[in-house]
Amino acid sequence: MQVTPLNDQQLIARYLEGDERAFEELLNRHQQKIYTSIYLFVKEQSLAEDIFQEVFIKIIDTLRKGKYNHEGKFLQWALRISYNMCVDYFRRTKRRPQVSPTETFDIFDVLPLVEENAEQSIIRSQTHDKVRTLVNMLPPEQREVVILRHYADMSFKEIAKLTRVSINTALGRMRYALINIRKMIEEKEVILQ
Repeated sequence: MQVTPLNDQQLIARYLEGDERAFEELLNRHQQKIYTSIYLFVKEQSLAEDIFQEVFIKIIDTLRKGKYNHEGKFLQWALRISYNMCVDYFRRTKRRPQVSPTETFDIFDVLPLVEENAEQSIIRSQTHDKVRTLVNMLPPEQREVVILRHYADMSFKEIAKLTRVSINTALGRMRYALINIRKMIEEKEVILQ
């Protein structure tokens, strides 16, 4: 007999009825994607962890107050909260997000890849470094869309909602980001393998 896992809405309902394990399951289900989206913006593990905790405190408060009503779109709602908290952080510190690895975290490590030999691993690492550099050179609005689309795996509809712009604006920013990346590749004669 196969047991069907509970969906997010069912887990939220159980949590509100007092089942703490239901919230644990919800957290386990989405924590990697939410943490990754935060980390991509703040680029500091301890800060990302702090914001991540703040996000879940806000989620718990909102759920307990009965103010959650996002018709089964918990992850998008949680990502919007995390995005807003990151934006607030940047406004307070006037910092801009950068896509860069640290000693303990690299976004490319969480992306599924096939097994590779040492040479392929070195080439992949060099290519990722080149792509990161190019993405960091984009204007902030274009960099933001690239990060949300390719690293946080969000749809353009979700990006538009999260950044409070139209879908056409989000698509346009991605289009210009790709044009700018191609232009930089040609100008700097970057070879991506």
